[in-house]
Amino acid sequence: MDTRVALIGIVVEDSHSIKQLNQILHQYGTYIIGRMGLPYPKRQVNIISIAIDAPADVISALAGKLGRLPGVSSKAVYSKLPAQLEERGDMETKS
Repeated sequence: MDTRVALIGIVVEDSHSIKQLNQILHQYGTYIIGRMGLPYPKRQVNIISIAIDAPADVISALAGKLGRLPGVSSKAVYSKLPAQLEERGDMETKS
């Protein structure tokens, strides 16, 4: 299956949604490359960026689920790198 590298930007304005947000991210954990969270107390928001390598429909689904949470905004930005085929776990390695 083709995968893409993307960045999902998330702004959390309602701290009551953080538990649900973390549960959703955990569900997609196999695709997540890394995560960085920045609290911004001055404006009472949290800013999170998620680096991900997944099929485009998975990235879109994740960003959509996050954006539907109350007080959460999300947006995916895709790399211009060409899509890459996922390596199959059952392929024999060459010696």
